[in-house]
Amino acid sequence: MTSKTHTAPLPAPLRLGVNIDHVATVRNARGGRHPDPVRAALLAISAGADGITAHLREDRRHMRDDDIARLKAEITRPLNFEMAATDEMVAIAVRTAPNACCLVPERREERTTEGGLNVTGAPRSLADRVAALKAAGIRVSLFVEPDVKVLEASAKLGADIVEFHTGRYCELALENDAAGVAAELSRIVTAARLAHSLGLEAHAGHGLTFLTVPAIAKIPQIVELNIGHFLMGEALFSGLAAAISTMRVLMTEARGV
Repeated sequence: MTSKTHTAPLPAPLRLGVNIDHVATVRNARGGRHPDPVRAALLAISAGADGITAHLREDRRHMRDDDIARLKAEITRPLNFEMAATDEMVAIAVRTAPNACCLVPERREERTTEGGLNVTGAPRSLADRVAALKAAGIRVSLFVEPDVKVLEASAKLGADIVEFHTGRYCELALENDAAGVAAELSRIVTAARLAHSLGLEAHAGHGLTFLTVPAIAKIPQIVELNIGHFLMGEALFSGLAAAISTMRVLMTEARGV
């Protein structure tokens, strides 16, 4: 395959995207308007978030259509719109015009996104939807496993960004499986280097905590981490601003900048 090669220096800063889905989950448990995910997004930005991530699912289990519209209208940082690769979501994305769309696998029975998008065996419709988003001026991200074939396929599809699924790494860390953690980290490091060589911007996310974020933050090719569930859970005890501030400090210290 013909690949794009970047020879420019690697960017030093590491961005933090905060996923606010679970503020909406709490709101929807009783209905109504409280707590407001847009308010959470504005607080996250004031606490140091570089961007906001929100996933509009087919079943609207947390974010709602009007949440996405309000986020686009009110936040002062880039909006990363997570979505399934469907015609309905492409239409909403084109209408909303977020900074980026992250295409993720989606199944009604799952509690959260489980694993990366099937890129190597993807139908032609995925390429068409990627093209439609790019034609609308939206950066396209694919939520994927850190795998060589997957990255090569992502580049062929015309993606701008790949976001590595860090769930397995985080689960192994929780199990204190040192050998497994080392192997998975090595896999992510290799994938990040390959992504950079292919001209793909590398992001990472899923399951990251105060304990697991430093090792990922040290990988120089990764330029953005998207973290949500842990920060929202931690906010119950310390407050959202404090949780985000602590995460930022850990990321910066690990990065060495």
